[in-house]
Amino acid sequence: MSIEVSATHALAAKALDYRAIRQDMISSNIANADTPFYKPRDISFDNALAVEKAKILNQNSPKLEMAQTNGAHIAFKEVSDSKLPTTYFRDGHMARNDGNSVDLDVETTEMSKNSIMFSALVSALKKDSAIFTNVIDASSKIS
Repeated sequence: MSIEVSATHALAAKALDYRAIRQDMISSNIANADTPFYKPRDISFDNALAVEKAKILNQNSPKLEMAQTNGAHIAFKEVSDSKLPTTYFRDGHMARNDGNSVDLDVETTEMSKNSIMFSALVSALKKDSAIFTNVIDASSKIS
């Protein structure tokens, strides 16, 4: 049985998971820099985290809900129940002659930014945990 420290702690832990997934995708993009017709992939990190925040804080979903304007319309059914965030192909880069559109400068920059954010999240989680450790230590000295 685990103790839920705070909603912030749970959200930061989820953000760490998504940052790790993003790091793997960027690494895959770099590894496939010479693969013909390869298109770089990425995840929609902000959207995935917004959905997780809504779940953790019991808020309404940040997605725009589909309206059913006529009773004869087929009802919308949610099919994506995956634990993984949505992936997309990153466009906007010129493809080389072999059809590959991986730009190593962009990928290494994104990897560096992602790595810094991962380290910042780890530091935040450590500080969040240290606060509760200090409270427990202080409460044991009161008696």
